Amino acid sequence: MEIEFLGTGAGQPSKQRNVTSIALRLLDERNEVWLFDVGEATQHQLLKSNTRARKITKIFISHMHGDHIFGLPGFLTSRNFQGSEAIDQGRPSDLTIYGPAGLRQYVFSALKAAQVRLQYRVDFVEVHPGVVFQDKQFSVTAFAMNHGIEDYAYRIVEADAVGELQVAKLLNLGLKSGPLFGQIKAGQDVSLPDGRVLKSADFIGPDRPGRIVTIVMDTKSNPAIIEAAKNADLLVHESTYDGQNTAMAKKHGHSTCVQAAENAKKAQAKHLILTHISARYLGRAADNLLDEARAVFKNTDLAHDLAVFPIPAKVPVTEKLVKAHA
Repeated sequence: MEIEFLGTGAGQPSKQRNVTSIALRLLDERNEVWLFDVGEATQHQLLKSNTRARKITKIFISHMHGDHIFGLPGFLTSRNFQGSEAIDQGRPSDLTIYGPAGLRQYVFSALKAAQVRLQYRVDFVEVHPGVVFQDKQFSVTAFAMNHGIEDYAYRIVEADAVGELQVAKLLNLGLKSGPLFGQIKAGQDVSLPDGRVLKSADFIGPDRPGRIVTIVMDTKSNPAIIEAAKNADLLVHESTYDGQNTAMAKKHGHSTCVQAAENAKKAQAKHLILTHISARYLGRAADNLLDEARAVFKNTDLAHDLAVFPIPAKVPVTEKLVKAHA
């Protein structure tokens, strides 16, 4: 699991930063990529990255301001020409788009005006606070934010992974690798010819806790952020202004770098990445945002366009305890 920042600027593009788009790369987990917001020229940014448009299966939109959605019609249109090995006849894979009321109308109005007919299916899910997607592997929950417009943060939770089969333990009993190992791995208790009964639970290691990623875009600092980011392994938080511009942030429905850090600390997040940076912060001024945030929450990074951050798998709880007492 990795996160790539395709655009990290606020409001309008600059020479240093394109407008907002974030790719959550789940290639090892499900051979998919999920996009969060699609600002203008996102498809151009994809050409510069290792993220392939054909892998994108879901798009989550935070709100309907242009710097978060103006790239969507162009991306969808270009996708007509990008086949997928997973689909017969080279047709692009189907896509699901999650977002506020009005998103479907906006997209199809733009496509209709441009006389574009998509060669793949697009499903729209109108977002409301609560779980918007869930399967056996991941869930995505939306939290209402405060930006003067319908606006959502997204919390992505990976399901716990079943513990590994303790092969050495079975081999020490004189057993040979084969179907019996598969049965135990599948959670089945097994009776041996000599009368012994092997309990599956005795040969399966501890579950590996799933990772949590929270993405908070344009919003005033508010208590719902803490709930959305609780114990997150990674919190991506908008940081439009520095700590000296709290009043301006509030006026325009945004957050400061210091507020982002305070939210990460309160939520007990593990890692904070600042994004959605105003064009007024160039060079050293942008570094100052990072310095201010790190004074409150040490494990903070500042996103730049095309930066990629890994989100490492967690260590099972019992392994943590063993290392702690070693």
